[in-house]
Amino acid sequence: MPKESATQTETSEPIATALEDPLERLLSFEPTSLPVVSVYLNTEPDSHGRDPEVIPYLQRQFKSLGRTWAAGTPERQSFDRDVERILAYTDGKIDPAANGVALFACAGAAEFFEAVQLAAPIDGNRIYVYNQPHIYLLTRIDDEYPRYAALVADANRGRIFVFGLGRTIEIADVKGEKVHRVKVGGWSQARYQRRVGNAHQQFAKEALEKLEQIVSAEHIKRIVIGGDLAIAPALKEQIPQHLAALVVDMDVMKLDVKASEQDILGATFEKMREYESKSESEKVARLLEEYRSGGLAVAGPKDTLDALANGQVDELLISDSLDRSRPERETVDAIVAPEIPDSTGGTGSDEPRQVSLPDLLVTKARQTDATITFIRDVSLLDGLEGVGALLRWRS
Repeated sequence: MPKESATQTETSEPIATALEDPLERLLSFEPTSLPVVSVYLNTEPDSHGRDPEVIPYLQRQFKSLGRTWAAGTPERQSFDRDVERILAYTDGKIDPAANGVALFACAGAAEFFEAVQLAAPIDGNRIYVYNQPHIYLLTRIDDEYPRYAALVADANRGRIFVFGLGRTIEIADVKGEKVHRVKVGGWSQARYQRRVGNAHQQFAKEALEKLEQIVSAEHIKRIVIGGDLAIAPALKEQIPQHLAALVVDMDVMKLDVKASEQDILGATFEKMREYESKSESEKVARLLEEYRSGGLAVAGPKDTLDALANGQVDELLISDSLDRSRPERETVDAIVAPEIPDSTGGTGSDEPRQVSLPDLLVTKARQTDATITFIRDVSLLDGLEGVGALLRWRS
């Protein structure tokens, strides 16, 4: 799990709590003949607490990449300015609490620069140079660490968390009435139990009302409920139907309301993972059923790209390992990879551009408002070359 938050330095960007805005800015970048540098860095300390040496890595990679342009060309000049800015940022502006950093730069395109710091880790260090930002990894992180709410409660205390991108975004407390039993001359056992039951019902109602407010304000799509199992019947009885539809499992998971924030994040995140795994299997099963029957589905890279280009895709299902299993740059049809003017104002080669297939799939999906689901069990999509799509309509 991501490390706990640390004090932010004066020069660092705030650690991201959502990726919608940076992804929109990256998607709005118009493709250019100049190099666009996309850098992903894992900044997690190792097992001994030492920070990774990302600057030497960047220096080696940038030196090698720089040789691919002739000195003095617009491409090399833009790239060299990007290198300076990225190295300067990496040297002094990364928050100690960040486990991952994504940087995007193209100095020749109006000094374009975007930095995203994350509590969630990034799988290794990677550099991409292309004519537009490489958003595949950022989109995958957004899918892997979704925003969700967690209600953890016992008989008279509730804690509501909003988690996203591997960190805590919001915490709210709800307190109920404590019911004390009088030893002598007090209630009968039956009366005492009724009072306890009524108190549980009232507290559950108050906790769920607060949860509903937060879910609405934060646009939450998933909820995890945990706590003392004694409160579970009251929560199940009081929860409104529209809120229950967002709960990943109505069987309340046993969780101590006094547990640390980090322990609650870890436990509820695992619960979310279990839910997502089941959901992914169901989606792939539906995709295969539709595809086999000639229904609203396509399979494989070529047909999926064609459907994305036509705006037909409702949901893209893509293997979590597609970028590792197909790291080479692949030729795709010009309908989804249009030519880009060169730096002299002319057009480029008549040959189709060489592009990163996983990034192209994800970029096209986001540009057409298709839902993107990364499938972590890579065996589920093995027979489809790692990708398929559910369609809005069939031509």
